[in-house]
Amino acid sequence: MAELKVTQIKSDIGGTRPQRDSLRSLGLKRIGQTVVKPDRPEFRGMIQAVRHLVVVEEVD
Repeated sequence: MAELKVTQIKSDIGGTRPQRDSLRSLGLKRIGQTVVKPDRPEFRGMIQAVRHLVVVEEVD
């Protein structure tokens, strides 16, 4: 199964509560932080909610 490398590139200041919650659920707390998550629908949905704040790369 593929994995997704998610890096936060912008601040969540000024974002809505669901956007901030999605970042926290993904495990992102600060700009430049990177996490690796499995490519599953739950994580895809969270990433979709904050797509303007993160960069996503596929990892094998």
